[in-house]
Amino acid sequence: MSAEQLAGLSDKFVVAAVLLYIIAMVGFAMELAFGRAVPGKAAVKRAARQPVTVGAPSDGDPSDGDAAPEAEAAVADPAPVMGGGARAGRIALVLAWIGWAANLGAIITRGLAVGRWPWGNMYEFVVAICLAAVTAFLFTQVRQNVRFLGAFVMIAATLGLGFAVKVLYTAAGPVVPALNSYWIAIHVTAAILASGLFTLAGVSGVLFLVRGDGLSRLPTRDDLERVAHRAIVLAFPLWTFAVIAGALWADRAWGRYWGWDPKEVWSFITWVAYAAYLHARVTAGWRGRAAMIVQLLAFGCLIFNLVGVNIFISGLHSYADVSG
Repeated sequence: MSAEQLAGLSDKFVVAAVLLYIIAMVGFAMELAFGRAVPGKAAVKRAARQPVTVGAPSDGDPSDGDAAPEAEAAVADPAPVMGGGARAGRIALVLAWIGWAANLGAIITRGLAVGRWPWGNMYEFVVAICLAAVTAFLFTQVRQNVRFLGAFVMIAATLGLGFAVKVLYTAAGPVVPALNSYWIAIHVTAAILASGLFTLAGVSGVLFLVRGDGLSRLPTRDDLERVAHRAIVLAFPLWTFAVIAGALWADRAWGRYWGWDPKEVWSFITWVAYAAYLHARVTAGWRGRAAMIVQLLAFGCLIFNLVGVNIFISGLHSYADVSG
């Protein structure tokens, strides 16, 4: 196939990925809508505090002393699982994997079309981050059931790809000489993988703040916080490596390790924000809402570093803006 044909195939793969992610999002949403409602921690504590007479029936209640276990079961499992919802979730997971394959195909064919690593501009970079976010979700699902995140990760991936196609699209072609280096495979790849994991943590953090203490179709806050923390623990070393590799690349390309370029500054600010989250958990024992707010502030720094700096602030990294 010619370079033009491969580039066109890459564009078609992106469209296919968007459509598959949208359908998968609907399936995951149906599973949430018709699945089991889960009590919050406050609801469980209220049920545990209710007085129960052991060994004697209450007035007008023919039951024996088994009232306490039954009350606890009613709180822990308040609604039956609807078969249609679970089936929709399983189908959505399959479609998410197919969409992931289309997303990957878009990146591979783009790379073959341009004859280089396919993340030399903002369009290619965002497409790769969407793949990384979905990859983080799907491979986490292999180890534990996190289908409850599916609808929200699919929303993020769909919006990201849509933004890339409508706003950031750059025709396949060569890049500036500064990007013709093996460092793009090292530095940018690490940043993409870390950004995908940070996105998974960000989605979990938003759901943590949205979820109430009562019955909810969402999982418990403990589960959401656990997913976010594990994703950040994996992503932080990758982001650290990306910052260091970026400094080494800058020395090779521009003759200095650090030059207060906006991209460099905000990459470091993002690193500091996530380091603050991890430090607060380890030393001060921060848990719950406070920790989630810190990590969401860090995620905001990441988004600004990706979108705001590259598009709205001029600097040595302006080669990665909308115009390519």
